[in-house]
Amino acid sequence: MYRPVDLARRHGLSAQAVRNYERDGVLPPAERTSHGYRRFTEAHVKALNAYLALVVGHGHAAGGDIMRAVNRGEIDTALRTIDQSHALLQRDRETLDAVETAVLTLTETTPAPQHRAVVPISVLAHRLGVRPATLRKWEQSGILRPRRETTTRHRVYAPTDVRDAQLAHLLRRGGYRLDHIATVLGQVRQAGGAEPLAGSLGQWRRRLTERGRAMLTGAARLAEYLNHHEP
Repeated sequence: MYRPVDLARRHGLSAQAVRNYERDGVLPPAERTSHGYRRFTEAHVKALNAYLALVVGHGHAAGGDIMRAVNRGEIDTALRTIDQSHALLQRDRETLDAVETAVLTLTETTPAPQHRAVVPISVLAHRLGVRPATLRKWEQSGILRPRRETTTRHRVYAPTDVRDAQLAHLLRRGGYRLDHIATVLGQVRQAGGAEPLAGSLGQWRRRLTERGRAMLTGAARLAEYLNHHEP
């Protein structure tokens, strides 16, 4: 049998944190002594190991949901949450792939704007070989953010807007969805352009790799818990 402090010391936690995990359903219910003290077992050790590993790969919210579902005996619900996390990771990988394509296109194949003048929607549509309605649809999807003229309220596109439209056009031809392209353009804007973003792509990919490996570790720890203690 273990006390809360015994479990806590293994992971550098406080005894109160362990008690809170049991209270919140992350750990299975513990037996109580005649004086009301919690008595944990090897199953609780494995449950805590599983939860802390799951948190690294899936986050606190999903990790808690997974463990609570398991402790209720709802294994399918727990696995569904895990599946959703893996789907999100795959989406993030696809986004990174698209961003890398975008950066390569912008830094190597797309010429820098030759002037700083703004252009109307008709001119930009003609340059890209698309209809103005397409550019308006991209704006509705969050891909483009043209400003409006004060008097006429017509859309006008600055050089950075033209860059974004060129990139959107290339990615669209590559089969990317509009919401995906909007995410990519958001990354480019947040970084201040393609070149600053290029420097962070390696770190971004390493974080995704670490997350994927953490999910594997979490799955292994959860399997150990399930094999030891099926509710």
